[in-house]
Amino acid sequence: MLNVVAFVPKSTRALSATALFALAIAGAAFAQDPSQESQPTAPSSTSGLKLPQAIEVFGQKMPSVVKATAIVNGEVITQTDIDQRLALLAIANGGQIPSEEMERLRQQILRNLIDETLQIQAAKAEKIEIKNADIEKTVARVAGNVKQTPEQLTNYLEANGSSIKSLRRQIEGELAWRRLQQAKIESGVSVGDEEVKAVLDRMNASKGSEEYRVGEIFLSATPANEAETEANAARILAQLKNGASFAGYARQYSEASTAAVGGDLGWVRPEQLPAPLAAALRQMGPGTISEPIQVPGGVSIIAVQDTRKILTADPRDAVLSLKQVSISFPKGTARESAEPIVARFAEAARNVGGCGGAERIAADFKAEVVQSDQVKMRDLPPTLQQIMLPMQVGQATQPFGSIEEGVRVLVICGRDEVDPTEPTFDQVYNQLNEERINMRSRRYLRDLRRDAIIEFR
Repeated sequence: MLNVVAFVPKSTRALSATALFALAIAGAAFAQDPSQESQPTAPSSTSGLKLPQAIEVFGQKMPSVVKATAIVNGEVITQTDIDQRLALLAIANGGQIPSEEMERLRQQILRNLIDETLQIQAAKAEKIEIKNADIEKTVARVAGNVKQTPEQLTNYLEANGSSIKSLRRQIEGELAWRRLQQAKIESGVSVGDEEVKAVLDRMNASKGSEEYRVGEIFLSATPANEAETEANAARILAQLKNGASFAGYARQYSEASTAAVGGDLGWVRPEQLPAPLAAALRQMGPGTISEPIQVPGGVSIIAVQDTRKILTADPRDAVLSLKQVSISFPKGTARESAEPIVARFAEAARNVGGCGGAERIAADFKAEVVQSDQVKMRDLPPTLQQIMLPMQVGQATQPFGSIEEGVRVLVICGRDEVDPTEPTFDQVYNQLNEERINMRSRRYLRDLRRDAIIEFR
């Protein structure tokens, strides 16, 4: 009897439904009754393929679930698609997804995949082509951000239950939606000169008042699903309070057009936002996250990343020239062994003697020196901002870092204070324009959902 097992290629996940069906038929053809082996048989339909007598199986086992979970205007979304996107979300959040959240997240991801499919379909209907080169360029950038090649990223995703196909699909959806907005929405949005002038006048009148760098996660709601939306918002907030990435959750869950940039609204004043958000914002400080807030059309969660006073000088706007001196320890070095070296390193940093002393310290400790100019103090981690605000040119910070990843100090070589300037006409125009695009994008996606034929299996 032939020792035959169906061949499963490495790219099983990319197989079409037709190809999977063909493999199933091929496997069934060999599951005959052994008692029939010696009987003459008709020529096999596979005889032209010249298959070997013994077939070695390569690659991964076929995913156990490939059945349709939803069909969106004829396009299939499978449980495998959901699982791989869930794994992608887990990777983005350090693998920390509580088991009790899994089922709810799968339902949310299914909704996201349906929206993503509708967006890609709508772009194709408008003859908007997302080229493979554009997707590959973004994949390369994502890989570069985590210091990997695209090939390494592919292997990493597969090893963690996801796939490069899932990432590519998400990138395609974001590119398609952005270009569709440009073609269908942005061209129809207009902002008048008088509107921009009114905003600038209000800003001058508000000189010295607080301005906020805000992120938003918006979940749409109707009277029919309002309770469910509020429950989802509460679960998302719980994850954020446990340390989940706000930008990561905004990308996955927010239904605002800012989802692609992690929910970032930029610098805003309370009066620029809907009244419920404005009221909450005035009570918040840097690093805080709001409770779910009822707004027209749904629920929002906002996060305050930073604050500043309008048209008022702020030392955190300073632009720095820095030298970083880093010492590293062999893997497995005990803390007790490293601490005396760190103490000597700290003493040397206190007596650095100006920016030129960085190289001397590096020579003494066999350390690495990296120079970086045009560093905005506001872009540094909050802890370093607080350390460096009172420092003068030529001084070094106290050591920071870890024994495992290296200990370093920053030496200030230059410090340019930045005078506050009134935003330009174009900056205000662009912000007003983005707000209107955001509102119309929500309506457009709602219309796509309403007109779609969606079957759940």
